[in-house]
Order: sequence, then structure tokens, then C-alpha cells
Amino acid sequence: MKMTLSLIGAAVALSAGAAMAQSQGVNKDELVLGSIQDLSGPIAGFGKQVRLGMLLRVDEANEQGGVNGRKIKLIVEDSKYDPRNAVLAAQKLVNQDKIFAMIGHIGTAQNMAAMPVQFQKNVINFFPVTAAREMFEPFHKLKYSFAATYYDQMRIAVPKLVKEKGAKKVCTMYQDDEFGLEVKRGAEEGLKGIGMSMAVETSYKRGATDFSSQMQKLASEQCDMVVLGTIIRETIGGIATARRLGFNPTFIGSSAAYTDLIHKLGGPAMNGLYATMTVQHPYLDSTSQPVRFWATKYQTKFNEDPTVFSVYGYSAMDAFIRAATKAGKNLTTDGFIKAMDTMTIPPDIFGSAEMTFSPTKRLGSNATRLSQLQDNRWKVVSEYMKIDAAK
Repeated sequence: MKMTLSLIGAAVALSAGAAMAQSQGVNKDELVLGSIQDLSGPIAGFGKQVRLGMLLRVDEANEQGGVNGRKIKLIVEDSKYDPRNAVLAAQKLVNQDKIFAMIGHIGTAQNMAAMPVQFQKNVINFFPVTAAREMFEPFHKLKYSFAATYYDQMRIAVPKLVKEKGAKKVCTMYQDDEFGLEVKRGAEEGLKGIGMSMAVETSYKRGATDFSSQMQKLASEQCDMVVLGTIIRETIGGIATARRLGFNPTFIGSSAAYTDLIHKLGGPAMNGLYATMTVQHPYLDSTSQPVRFWATKYQTKFNEDPTVFSVYGYSAMDAFIRAATKAGKNLTTDGFIKAMDTMTIPPDIFGSAEMTFSPTKRLGSNATRLSQLQDNRWKVVSEYMKIDAAK
């Protein structure tokens, strides 16, 4: 009897230990992942594209047997681009759906609101679709980010463009939140490096649709370059308003403004806009055969053309699958982290820069390039630039 009880006790202890080692979202045949997108708010155009890009890569992986024999289940919730909704979505995904990791969550304020919910349950925040510094700073073992920050993008690109254009009076219009402030601060730091300062600034509240007063102010100040801390409709609305006023400075936005929706919705008035970027927009008639093949596959599956945000979603999921595969059959959060911390992700067909990670490095790359809208199409107009080149 004593021996039997001892054996039962040992078995219970082993089961408890295994349960503790096992990370949530990892089942015998399934790996449960989550994502939060704007599917019905002001940047729903982006959120829907990120979601489809992730789904394409999930379907490809599942058709090939999944990740070490586990099929991926991706659950996507709608934040409506509202941080409060992002918290509710994170609570559902983490506590109810019990996801293993959050992939490609869109939005700066939204990620910052959701991350505490995730981290409390040891859930990784992987490759959020925002270039804010908070996505990898301060250091946290559960943070992984892929893109040069908005701050660094502007710090590098603004002084380069100022010199090229001979700009004398640089001004800014930005969204009054964490995202817009990062764009503004980066531009200010870049200007400081060349002995200039931001001449005039104006802001707007998230969700605004009228930019008349902002553009009238910048026009009256005779700004010859305007840094835009804007996303889709604010970029279009701001530039369109400026054109109607006969105000035609050099406009430069961050990677948040690098999307085909700008020229599709804004038309020829958007030509001339510069934006920082990494991966190229996947046009169906791209000169790159691999990109044409991928774009056609996406278009056939979803009956709509892919965009750069489709690529962000696809690439984020691809990077996650690489690391989860490398972590092995007995997938745990700690095992995934160990795999990621020795990862080098090479440039892909979309022209991304190489990404590297380590136990102390949570940003894959800080390189950025400039693109310009020419004849209603994004054209790459610079090589990759890194932050050390701007110092």
C-alpha cells in the first residue's frame, strides 16, 4: 500500500511538473496563435491586409504538416484601433483562447495597452506591426520587433531629404499619440544633427477627418518641407487639403504612410510624397518573378491585390514559424526564446534587410530606405541607411 501510494504520488508530481513546463496554446496536434487587428476602424485597410498575409502563410504551413507536426490555429480579434478594445481582445485571446503567442498586433497604443495582459501569462509579443521603440524597449524577454523605429526612420531620412531638397523651413503635422510623437521626435533629432530645428508643428486627434486648420497654419508659415506623422486617410486628407490651398512643400511620411492605399484613394495629388520603408510593395506586375508569383497566389486566394501590409503579416508569421520549428517538437515559451535568440533571418523576396536577434537584441534591423510616389506607384529612391550612418 505504501509503495502504491508513493508511486501514485510520484506520478502526480511528474504530471504537475509536465503541466508547468508545458506552455499554453501548445497541444498534441495544434499550436494556437493570436493576433489583434483593426478590422473595422480607421486603419481597417491595413488590419485586413495583415490578417490575410498571415493566413496565407498559415495555410502554406498547414498544407506541409504544420510546425513539427502541429497545425497552426490563428485567432484574430478586432481592436477597431482603440487601445481599450485591444485590452479586451488581449484578455480574450490570452485567458480564454489561451494563445501561445501574439503575432503581428497592429498599432502602437494598442500594443502598449495589450502587452501587460500578455506578459502576465508569459505570452510573447512577436513582430507587432508598428515601429515604435516600445516594441523592444525597455528590454523584456517576451518582446520581438522587426522594423526600424519611426524615431530612427525619421532621424535618418529627414536630414538626408533636407540636404537633397535644400529645404530651409521644416515643419510637421502629426497624430497626437505615441505613434505621431515618435515620428516628430525622430525628425527633430535628425534636424538637430544638421544644425536645424523644427520650425512649426501642428497636430490632430486620432480619427480626425478635417485638416484645413493644420494645413492653413503650415502654408501661412511658408514651410518648404512637412514631416507627416500620419497613417492612411490623414496622409491623404492632409496632402489633398494642401494641394487645394496651393501649398506644395516636400512631404515625407514614415513607413505607416507607405501603402498603395495612398495613391489608390488619393489619386495623382499624392504624387511626390516620400515615405520611409523596408520591404517593397508587391505589385502584380513587379519586375521580380518571385514577387509576381507570390502576389498572384495571394490575389487568387483572396480575390484582392496584396499590399505591403499583406507582406508584413506574411513575413511575421514566416519568421515565427522558422523559430518555432527550430525550437523543436517540445515547444515551450523558453524554448522558443532560445531559438529566436540565435536567429538570423536572411533578406527575403520583398527586399527586406537581414535581421539578427540575440539574448540582448530584440530589434531585428534598424535599416530603412526611402520611396517616392511617382506616376501613382511607389519607387525606391535610396539604398538602405542605418542609424549609425546618421550620427
